[in-house]
Amino acid sequence: MEGKKVFQSQNKSRLAILSLSNMMSVPSSVVAVIQLKVPDAIFQGGSNVALSAAEILAVALPNGGGEPDNLERILRLLTSYDIFEEHLCSNGVRKFSLTEIGKCLATDEEGLSYSPYVLQHNQDAYMRAWPCLKDAVENPSVEPFRKVNGGEHAMKYYTNPNQIALFNKAFIGMTSPFMREVLEFYDGFKEVQTLVDVGGSTGVSLSLIMDKFPNITKGINFDLPQILASAPQLPGITHVAGDATEFVPSGDAVMMKWLCSGFSDDECRKMMKNCHKALPADGKLIICDPVLPELTDESTRTKAILGGDVFMMTMYGTKKTRTEKQFKELGIAAGFSRFSVFYIDSYLVFMEFHK
Repeated sequence: MEGKKVFQSQNKSRLAILSLSNMMSVPSSVVAVIQLKVPDAIFQGGSNVALSAAEILAVALPNGGGEPDNLERILRLLTSYDIFEEHLCSNGVRKFSLTEIGKCLATDEEGLSYSPYVLQHNQDAYMRAWPCLKDAVENPSVEPFRKVNGGEHAMKYYTNPNQIALFNKAFIGMTSPFMREVLEFYDGFKEVQTLVDVGGSTGVSLSLIMDKFPNITKGINFDLPQILASAPQLPGITHVAGDATEFVPSGDAVMMKWLCSGFSDDECRKMMKNCHKALPADGKLIICDPVLPELTDESTRTKAILGGDVFMMTMYGTKKTRTEKQFKELGIAAGFSRFSVFYIDSYLVFMEFHK
């Protein structure tokens, strides 16, 4: 009996390794169904009607063609990751609908989804870097992304209009649902008249905040020139180009959302010091970023954050995700005296730094 338990444990372990060995199949399959617009084919008008692979292809490829059997194999894999729900009909035909996770990949009534974020993170230039991940351990001065992309920094990659457009779509698709949730629970913008959003991309966050808090009469969307080149004109918002490691425009409050994890400790200290200089005596810096747990667990949240952290290491070298303690230490080094944390979203955390 004892031997049977040992074999069962070993079988379970071997299955886990086999699953990890084939893990590349999962993001590649997600990218494929996005490129084929499978989520939108199923979610037409929010109906989420279960369709067979052949029926999906009839929508995705209206001019004909495609191999339903190959698509079905991909859909079955993603069903095992709770992206699709499988319906086995009495005639043996398999149909698929979207789970709540899968719905995140479908275009909503505002034209938004998480699909651009997935595509942005799985572009060819990024994918080339992953085989060199061990180099980040052996020689941390060599960024895997730079090594395989002619020495080009990952942020410099966003010079092509198509790349910038994808970046902006990914940013908006991730930001809008998050900000709507934040604004239901966080009232830290109540006393603010001028709000600066550092790394605000298109200005969508500022626009949503100012709609909710009319006391904010001036919004400053601060980002790199190439990112702002296609930013739309929005009421009450001024786009200002620049580099936060060099200066930050003045305001009653400064916000940095999903930005710090893209910078090294030295760069973060510089940005936070510049934010400190830009604020009045009663001003505050609001940072919204993923925060690493002190202890590692097997939760989906921890896996998402640690996966993102290794992504930053691979693509951006010294950039990293941080714990609450590490954020507090950076704030103190930048001259801030008080630190508060607000857990609102399942992934991102709101932190306030007061002078």
